[in-house]
Amino acid sequence: MDTRTPSAPAARRSSGTHRVLRQVHLWVGAWGALAAILFGASGIVLNHRFAMELPQGGRQTDEPVRIAVPVEARTSVAAMSSWLADTHGLHPLMQRVRPPGGPARVGTGDAAQPEQWTFNGGSASEAWSANYAAGDASLEIERTHHSLLGTLLRLHKSGGGGKAWILLGDSFGLAMVLLGITGISMWTRGRSARQMAFSVFGLSLLAFVLVLGAAYAT
Repeated sequence: MDTRTPSAPAARRSSGTHRVLRQVHLWVGAWGALAAILFGASGIVLNHRFAMELPQGGRQTDEPVRIAVPVEARTSVAAMSSWLADTHGLHPLMQRVRPPGGPARVGTGDAAQPEQWTFNGGSASEAWSANYAAGDASLEIERTHHSLLGTLLRLHKSGGGGKAWILLGDSFGLAMVLLGITGISMWTRGRSARQMAFSVFGLSLLAFVLVLGAAYAT
């Protein structure tokens, strides 16, 4: 068995790498600390919203309002989106198109269901949705007001946070990835494969694989 100790240059390189990883871990951890608290707490609430019936925050939905749609706004989804933004100050953050459906009972006869356009926007606390059936002369707008808890849960799912929140959330997500990589790198320093296998990290890895495999199989 080779019992030689690492050379001085190799030891210095290892120590220098460890210091860099430690600094990255500390600074990235400081950047993502508040995000970890926010996403961790809201994630627990969302994860147990059915089994434990944890509160999901209150919301109040106003009565839907129908507004007339000019002919030029009915030509396409893009035209409708522009009209909502320019005329009513409603800037869609998400839009969906549902293809025409099969015949549906209308009065005493059947009629084909038209293509459905849905637009959603607003902030995390004040949201709106617009539903339009292609060809109609009007559309329906519904506004929803969320409580503080409801707003935090919507932010967890990137609902209504806007581009700035998405960018900030991406930076927090990247911080969590770097935190995990640097943490594992520092944990493995000076430990053998056997020591790694029979450690908290090894137990965590085993639990992760088993639970993920079971979830994938069901």
